[in-house]
Amino acid sequence: MSAPAIVNLAEKLASFSDHWNPRIIGRYNGNEIRVAKIEGEFTWHSHAETDELFMVVSGELGIEFRDGIRRFGPGEFVVVPRGTEHKPFAETECHILMLDREGEPNTGVNPSDYTREKLETI
Repeated sequence: MSAPAIVNLAEKLASFSDHWNPRIIGRYNGNEIRVAKIEGEFTWHSHAETDELFMVVSGELGIEFRDGIRRFGPGEFVVVPRGTEHKPFAETECHILMLDREGEPNTGVNPSDYTREKLETI
């Protein structure tokens, strides 16, 4: 068995420029490691069967919850518990890393114009 590949986040993030279109950069134990560039507001949504991790690589991410807003920056992350409604946003471009269950729609149980039917692997 060969040694696993090293993944460079900066290189992966530099390979695209669009917003709200997560890319898969790795997989482990039935989960996907995703990166995305975001700016503006996403839609309210939830994931019924799985938690979701958001980690900021650069910029500032805000996530609105029904009971308030959380803001966090580079090197910080939050785990959104399954079933929790949330709406990510960024006032300026923000780069994020997410951990999601393999095949989990990016808009969870709430399809919208932001739903990506099939995520690209880069």
